[in-house]
Amino acid sequence: MNPNLLRLKMKNHPEEDVVVESLKQRNMSKLVLALTTSSLDKLTNAGVILSGAAAEDMEVDVYVLVNAGQAFVKSQNGNVSGMADTAQSAEKFQQALDQFSTPKWTEFFEMAKDMTSVNVYVCSLAGKVAGGENKEDFIDLVDEIVGIGEYLEGASGADLNITL
Repeated sequence: MNPNLLRLKMKNHPEEDVVVESLKQRNMSKLVLALTTSSLDKLTNAGVILSGAAAEDMEVDVYVLVNAGQAFVKSQNGNVSGMADTAQSAEKFQQALDQFSTPKWTEFFEMAKDMTSVNVYVCSLAGKVAGGENKEDFIDLVDEIVGIGEYLEGASGADLNITL
């Protein structure tokens, strides 16, 4: 097998291998992930990406932008219900995730934070729109409230920048 590829076993389907190119082999050590929505599908995608980045021991900065702020407000407790890019209902999507014992999006974030350097920053405007202005107004995943300039600076210095 190519040494630049990793072979991963899927938790609930050990008979299936997932082969991915190692980001370390491509000298990629910093990921910036911009979240633009609080939809269940996008947050779950973000969690899966964070898991992959953590497995690669990448440093990750997550920026919660305007429409994503709602998912991170304490009063929501990480509960989201909408869908962004599919006609499938959030309920059916959640049922499919549950069928495969897929972690909740917040659990993906927590696991990644336990494995590698992951910082979650809420854009100050996103916080205000969602009803929070202080770090204490958000779930424990949030590390800091920042301005949009911090996101732009972080994105410009990243090896990989993904917007969801």
